[in-house]
Amino acid sequence: MSPITLIPESTDNKTYQVYIPNWLNNCLIGDQNDENNNLICRAFQFAYSLHEGQMRKSGEPYIAHPIAVAELLRDLGGDSEMIAAGFLHDVVEDTPTTPEDIEVMFGKNVRQLVEAVTKLSKFNFSSKTERQAENFRRMFIAMAQDIRVIVVKLADRLHNMRTLDFLPPEKQRLIAEETKEIFAPLANRLGIWHFKWELEDLSFKYLHPEAYNKIKNLIAERRTDREARIENVIDTINQRLENLGIHPVEVKGRPKHLYGIYHKMMRQKKEFEQIYDIAAVRIIVNTNDECYRTLAVVHDAFRPIPGRFKDYIGLPKPNLYQSLHTTVVNSNGRPLEIQIRTLEMHYVAEYGIAAHWKYKETGHSNHRHLSSDDEKFTWLRQLLDWQKDLKDAQEYVDNLKENLFDDDVYAFTPNGDVIALARGATAVDFAYRIHSEVGNHMKGARINDKWSPLDQPLQNGDIVEIITANNSHPSLDWLNFVVTPSAKNRIRQWYKRSHRDENIARGRELLEKELGKNGLESLLKSDTMQKVAQKCNFQKVDDLLAALGYGELTCTQIINRLREENKQQTTEKPQTLAEESSATLTNTPQQKTNYREIDGNKYPIAGIEGLMYHIAGCCKPLPGENIIGVVTNTRGISIHHHDCPNVHNIPGERLIPVGWNPRKTNQRNATYPIDIVIETIDRVGILRDILGRLSDQNINVSNAGVKTYVGKPALISLTIDVQDYHQYECVIGKIKDMSDVLNIRRVSEIG
Repeated sequence: MSPITLIPESTDNKTYQVYIPNWLNNCLIGDQNDENNNLICRAFQFAYSLHEGQMRKSGEPYIAHPIAVAELLRDLGGDSEMIAAGFLHDVVEDTPTTPEDIEVMFGKNVRQLVEAVTKLSKFNFSSKTERQAENFRRMFIAMAQDIRVIVVKLADRLHNMRTLDFLPPEKQRLIAEETKEIFAPLANRLGIWHFKWELEDLSFKYLHPEAYNKIKNLIAERRTDREARIENVIDTINQRLENLGIHPVEVKGRPKHLYGIYHKMMRQKKEFEQIYDIAAVRIIVNTNDECYRTLAVVHDAFRPIPGRFKDYIGLPKPNLYQSLHTTVVNSNGRPLEIQIRTLEMHYVAEYGIAAHWKYKETGHSNHRHLSSDDEKFTWLRQLLDWQKDLKDAQEYVDNLKENLFDDDVYAFTPNGDVIALARGATAVDFAYRIHSEVGNHMKGARINDKWSPLDQPLQNGDIVEIITANNSHPSLDWLNFVVTPSAKNRIRQWYKRSHRDENIARGRELLEKELGKNGLESLLKSDTMQKVAQKCNFQKVDDLLAALGYGELTCTQIINRLREENKQQTTEKPQTLAEESSATLTNTPQQKTNYREIDGNKYPIAGIEGLMYHIAGCCKPLPGENIIGVVTNTRGISIHHHDCPNVHNIPGERLIPVGWNPRKTNQRNATYPIDIVIETIDRVGILRDILGRLSDQNINVSNAGVKTYVGKPALISLTIDVQDYHQYECVIGKIKDMSDVLNIRRVSEIG
């Protein structure tokens, strides 16, 4: 490496040295007529000039970071555009440079890479659920458009993790947690193993420093003994392979990475001394045939442990990882894992998707974008499908973390086709993965030629035969055990379609409560309502009512659309009954009740200042709703909703015009208990998810109850504390947005 000396503009005259890697130095003094070489050099020089004077938390010049990122990308075999993006990935965020400047100087592709990585850097994956889900969605869309984006981001994150020592402890933990949960699994999915291992070990170092140092020291203490044992195994293997005429490319031992050992200790609830296979031997040969012949040699030389053999050559992982794994007992009686693969498989194992750039001669442009027949991106296409299927943010994030990054299970159709599913998946998940109609008409399943319960988790190698019948249909109970988001969504969709008439009637009833019966039928048949339906992405008004009935839309959303449509209509033409009905919407929430306002605004209820009053328990009105006072014999003034049925037959002399005092109610921070009943699909964890949604909105729940019925929706009764009608509507809207919620109503709802 060659050093360059930087002298920042400061009074202390302190100088810094940044070492230029040999490859970059050769690039700078090399042939500038070479297009790729020229692009890399110009990107470095541009980044160098822009970051001049900027320092990292470590005290070193900032340019050291882009150089390190670019070098990681070069080692992965990245093309010149990727390496240039590595140099430039921070210039938009940290300097006055714009994306347009990048495009003018380095081309459209480099601009898109830099811009996408810049946006990823701003995403917060530990924020509230809705924002977190949206950030995930944007990240995976960016990956689908150009997979190189996430590779550049992984290189950026890896170097930042290597220099995390200089940040405050709390910041270290936040970054390490995000790295362990998001970026290390993504490196795994892309097959970039050495990124994955280092990201996991560095996260482990900051999240569990005591355990990290303990395992690191224990491995170091036993290094000599371990290396001697592995050397004996290697000598035995080499000798036997030589006798058979097999000349391996490499036979090498290596310790397993620290986090892998720690994870195994936690999973198996064992101490370090009880974990024997903390090292592995890797055998690299020339052909697939030699892989299997070498396996026979290993099993002849050492006793294999039953159930510890995996053939990832015949059945590659989703990231195209291929290898034979077997665990044997060596001459010292200790378990030892042995991996056998070809040199090409080794490149894919180490570099993953990047192996296609580094070791193939087909050109980077053929490997850059997501295509329909590209097996490398099956998991990414599945993830993009989840984005369409799962509208509920919490469910999307939960499924992402629980299923996307777990090991897959491989099952077979009777014809021998491989179906990859999340671990824990059942025959129902299998059926819906084949086709929606197969799942919707599923009657039963035969696993390995035996009838099996539908909730039985599938195992690797299971042969699954789905039995269908025209009169069969999904059961709500299936939602309690299916694990794939696509299966859950298809079951819900079928339920909603099959109960369409009920949902339309429920939607009509909800709209009637909000608008009143008078003129509703004419309104529903009007052109205005048809336009509202189309603006809500529905073809017919009945589709709109059905969506309202099963909770995909709220009354507030429809009313807001009606108001928008109303404003666009001219006032010159005579109004029909339907137009009169929709026109009243503009004034519905703001009907005024006359009340006296006194100096100081001391009371939340205006019009009864100084008198004893209470909020009626029959209708429990909220600030923002129209109210009226009723004089009682013993309890002062009872405050009712203006349309409360209990007020209709009360003599007029007992009624007092009142209203909410806006300034006082806004200042008090008082809350009002409201009873609601939520009709929801019965599944495990639904109450927890609803309570979590309420907690995100800072809503207190003072009472909760659940009633379940076999084969029918569950009813969840809640008492929640809200400040006013506006907050109530917001909360109800958040709950209605949940995909499992079919309906929600206020127990004392007027109408």
